[in-house]
Amino acid sequence: MNKVAIVTGGSGGIGRCTAAELSKAGCRVYEFSRREKPQEGVIHLSADMTDEKQVRAAVEEVLRREGRIDILVNNAGFGISGAAELTKSEDAHAQLELNLFGLDNATKAVLPAMRSQGGGRIVCMSSIAGILPIPFQLWYSVSKAAINAYVLALQNELRPFGITVCAVMPGDIASGFTDARVKSDAGDDVYAGRIERSVAVMEKDERGGMSPAAAGAFVAKMALKTRSKPLVALGLSYKAAAVLAKLLPRRLSNWIVGLIYAK
Repeated sequence: MNKVAIVTGGSGGIGRCTAAELSKAGCRVYEFSRREKPQEGVIHLSADMTDEKQVRAAVEEVLRREGRIDILVNNAGFGISGAAELTKSEDAHAQLELNLFGLDNATKAVLPAMRSQGGGRIVCMSSIAGILPIPFQLWYSVSKAAINAYVLALQNELRPFGITVCAVMPGDIASGFTDARVKSDAGDDVYAGRIERSVAVMEKDERGGMSPAAAGAFVAKMALKTRSKPLVALGLSYKAAAVLAKLLPRRLSNWIVGLIYAK
């Protein structure tokens, strides 16, 4: 029997590529996003991931059509940048509303079906910034650290039901995520130009990063597994960074991040 998969934020970037790979693997794939961008082998359902009612309605429609949900890939998200001191509260809240609470909306919506069918797989898109927080991308880093904690706690809650959970932590990806970042240089005169320099370094690295196709293939591979480590870095250099984050004293690893992104 072909698996039924949902990919949130599946209209572009890693999400779109993940949906394509799952379809190639024989899955019946639904992508949830606000705007439809037709893709062969992928069925679009409109949903704003920050609207719990819309998300539940979309999940119920998948269940009505398919009778089960085997895979959920929580991919929807965006990034903001700027000095924490000068970030508007509504911008910080919006960052968490989509990246964290949007993920929670989808997860809560699929869990009853996964429990009743005796299993399922949930993959959440985190970031290496979740374990190595980036200055001037504080709220993005906070959202990804929260996703890691969410996954670790949820894994233990769901263990008796045969549902497995993991967080994939990519680093630099050459996708539309970079251009979609909501940037603020407010106070850059006070911060001696460090905000603009920090974001410029990040964006240069992103534009030269892994292709979304390669990232999507990896995420799809993790989604098709029945189990894995709960936190999985994407790419050799980021696997090494994750290991160093564990081994090095936090003061040292944070100092290194500061040298790269806060000069």
